[in-house]
Amino acid sequence: MSEYLKLADIIAGEIADGTLKPGERLPPQRRFAYDRKIAVSTASRVYTELLRRGLVVGEVGRGTFISGDARRGAAALTEPRGIRIDLEFNYPMLSNQTAIIGRSLAGLEKPAALDPALRQATSVGTPAVRTIGAAYLSQGRWSPTPEQLVFTGNGRQSIAAALAAIVPTGGRCGVEALTYPFIKGIAARLGITLVPLAMDEGGVRPDAVQKAHRDAHLSAIYVQPAIQNPLGMTMTAARRADLLRVVESFGLPIIEDNVYGFLDDEPPLAALAPDTCIVIDSLSKKVAPGLTLGFIVSPPRLRESVTASVRSGGWTASGFAFAAAERMMGDGTIAELARLKRLDACARQKLAVDRLSGFEIQTNGKCYHLWLVLPPHWRSQAFVAAAARRDIALTPSTTFAVTPGHAPNAVRLALGAPTMDQLDVGLHTLVSILNAREDDFDSTE
Repeated sequence: MSEYLKLADIIAGEIADGTLKPGERLPPQRRFAYDRKIAVSTASRVYTELLRRGLVVGEVGRGTFISGDARRGAAALTEPRGIRIDLEFNYPMLSNQTAIIGRSLAGLEKPAALDPALRQATSVGTPAVRTIGAAYLSQGRWSPTPEQLVFTGNGRQSIAAALAAIVPTGGRCGVEALTYPFIKGIAARLGITLVPLAMDEGGVRPDAVQKAHRDAHLSAIYVQPAIQNPLGMTMTAARRADLLRVVESFGLPIIEDNVYGFLDDEPPLAALAPDTCIVIDSLSKKVAPGLTLGFIVSPPRLRESVTASVRSGGWTASGFAFAAAERMMGDGTIAELARLKRLDACARQKLAVDRLSGFEIQTNGKCYHLWLVLPPHWRSQAFVAAAARRDIALTPSTTFAVTPGHAPNAVRLALGAPTMDQLDVGLHTLVSILNAREDDFDSTE
């Protein structure tokens, strides 16, 4: 076994037995190399291996720290932890939405309606659900045809199916440098390498796509043009045109995640480039995580590949999900929920921006999350741990960073899950933590 792997195993053992604790800082690589009597290049490989295993996190300008998530396991990102004020999971639930959904689904329990809903479903649904779905998904000047639709169980499955259809095993997909976290796990399971694309205030930079394709030969890119997660920005018309000009010159398909698009008025990129973009959507945010359906709107030339991917991946939705979605899309229930959630998101943003005045935030007044840049005296992982001790769940920047060790000193706040009163209390508590020093906070525990 290589020397660097032996050393990485030693450090991993010290983390496992508690000798090294979450949040503890490792020495700079040169000091580590001196203490262990090894070359600096070997120390660098040790730290890279620990980052690859998820045992440590790097924060730009601050160093390398033992990950607070090291013992939570791979399921941590998908399972809420029962914490009192949840600002980690972004599934907005209106106080009256259960009653609204219940009215739409009334009668579905009767045998005549329930029998077909309990039968085997297919990846392409029925002609009726495709027609209703295409009409429902239409946005501005974008109107997909029923023949373009393929269905999955949820948005994550739609992303996985699209990736598997157009990026070969061992291939590379460009993604925003800070992106939706689940794309990382999906890509790893499919044997796909993610290539981070530099961003600015307008989103992915077209020149970054050019450079990445020149250096790494991309098979596709995955982007969130509307209400980007975690930064919240929506691409301007000029940025959309520039980005499409670059990807079309290379013949690169775009996987366009439009799950948060219902909170904005901008149509998908597919309105400008229908033969280039595969649009992903789902009902988890508009309706509820427990009653969802995933949508893939594919260019005709890719539809068979996408359909085969859904089937081979076992990602077909249930018949009940089809039946419920067909009702709620057809009678306007989902449109009404989306309208109400747009109003709710704006109200929550207004409250958050007011309570966090004086701190650096990046957000969009229309969305359900914001990006909080931490003061210099706080580290991302330590701040998340401090909030957890106050019974508040947050997401550290490392969760969204594609490249280990390149996370900014920030956290994401998801605003949709708590009640407004809980959100207000949580924000007041976070402000008190922000105004304390990390060592002062620890001394009061």
